[in-house]
Amino acid sequence: MKHLLIVLMLISSATAYSADYLFDKVHTQIFFNVSHLGFSRSTGAFTDFTGNFSFNENDFSQSKVEVTIQTDSIDLNDKAWNKHMQGTKWFDVKQYPKMTFKSRSVKKTGDKTMDVIGDLTIKGVTKPVTLAVTFNKAGEAFGQQKAGFSATATIDRTEFGMDKSVPAVGTDILISIEVEGVKV
Repeated sequence: MKHLLIVLMLISSATAYSADYLFDKVHTQIFFNVSHLGFSRSTGAFTDFTGNFSFNENDFSQSKVEVTIQTDSIDLNDKAWNKHMQGTKWFDVKQYPKMTFKSRSVKKTGDKTMDVIGDLTIKGVTKPVTLAVTFNKAGEAFGQQKAGFSATATIDRTEFGMDKSVPAVGTDILISIEVEGVKV
């Protein structure tokens, strides 16, 4: 009986810790959209990034995330438009080749939802951003332990020094992220 109690205590304490994951780039996407002249919301993506997170399913507040995005990986489905957005008036990828997000805290907002509060740095400017995150699932797939999340946030691009073409191009950028992580 004593041994069974020790084993149960070890199992329960093991589940109280965060697990570490790396972004599975094939199954992770980082999208954004912005109003274009009020006619549509132009959508783009960043295709080159790295990320990792620690996740504690029992205590979301013990979780954290870090992401680095290569700004020259912007993809608006048009080579000329991509090049334009990489230029000095927008992302200025030569001077600012990366943008980053690093969480500072995580607050549970529901059974499977949380706010991830952190610092977003674009063009050398760092501002606080809150990601509204939904925990989709954790478990085994194809011999790997995985965890998946959906996240959204809205930022004001002018706060990061991108104030070209206001108001024709909207200032509010909706960010949408789908993350699948592989446990390390």
